[in-house]
Amino acid sequence: MPERLRLVDLVNARLDGFLDERASHLAGIAEELSVFTDASRDLLSGGKRFRALFCYWGWHGVAGTVRPDDLLADLDDHPDLSSIIDAAAALEVFHAAALVHDDIMDNSDTRRGMPSVHRRFEAAHRSHEWAGSPTGYGTSSALMLGDLLLGWSDELLDEGLTALDDRSSARAARAEFQSMRTDVTMGQYLDILEEVAWRSAPETELLPRAHRVVVYKSAKYSIESPLALGALIAGGSLEQVSALRAFGLPLGVAFQLRDDLLGVFGDPSVTGKPAGDDLREGTRTVLIALARAELPAGAVRLIDELLGDSSLTEHQISTLQATIRESGAVDTVERIISRSVREAIAAIEDAPLSRAARSELIGLADLVSQRAH
Repeated sequence: MPERLRLVDLVNARLDGFLDERASHLAGIAEELSVFTDASRDLLSGGKRFRALFCYWGWHGVAGTVRPDDLLADLDDHPDLSSIIDAAAALEVFHAAALVHDDIMDNSDTRRGMPSVHRRFEAAHRSHEWAGSPTGYGTSSALMLGDLLLGWSDELLDEGLTALDDRSSARAARAEFQSMRTDVTMGQYLDILEEVAWRSAPETELLPRAHRVVVYKSAKYSIESPLALGALIAGGSLEQVSALRAFGLPLGVAFQLRDDLLGVFGDPSVTGKPAGDDLREGTRTVLIALARAELPAGAVRLIDELLGDSSLTEHQISTLQATIRESGAVDTVERIISRSVREAIAAIEDAPLSRAARSELIGLADLVSQRAH
């Protein structure tokens, strides 16, 4: 745990310094642009830094096999320190960009207990009584911030990779980041496609299609790619990178399935999102697909009628929650999560990775799959 906290502190410090640099750049263009760095700081001040942690321990899994296992003890003297911290920070900035765009698409009001970015810009428009539409201004401004964060994540990664002596490792890491970016973007599209096109798909395909969204929208970029990115920066072998991928993908699935449960049943005071938020958004998750497969026709019609209605009342939310629970889908998802975690842990038990990394990754597996927010 102390090592985990120290790593988070290093990533946070790098993010703060990076945003300070970019704030100076924006201030040189126009003082009004401070709203972009202010919003970025607020968004990046939250979060659990899971992607950064997996990136670091993917690196350690490789680097720790040729150096002492207590790399964090001499981290300040390690020649690749700046590279791995920059890559870890770049993943957090990329995640922030994805959240901004995701909240626009989902029409979400809150993020991490604060107004979502587009709502933040809307509120500024209203408070200043500017001309035109607050909603249009909010959406347009948030889109630009999301795009800006995407560019900044590339800049951070490039700074880290430029410092690497091994250019082949740098190229492999860059290719991994690019692949991750494509995967999550297309996964996001598949998610919004399922919300509108699910009626045209055969019933038997709804579950595999929902699982496909889990893999590409979340599992790969939340855990698998950060692990692979770190390992590739360290010059990992095919065997080492493959073992980390075999750990990361099923754990990423478990991570997203836990998120899906929280999106329906999570406590708003803990999650920072309204109760039943996924139900109002109409997200066609694995949980929903499993519930529909087990429920009688009348209950299925109820789900299909209410799911995606942004004006759902608390009573309707409670009715949907009870219907989903009664289907047995929650228990099934919990079993899938447990099975996925076991599969992940088995993949690294005998892998050629550092002892410290294997121990830390097993601890993180429990943390991300059992979290309450």
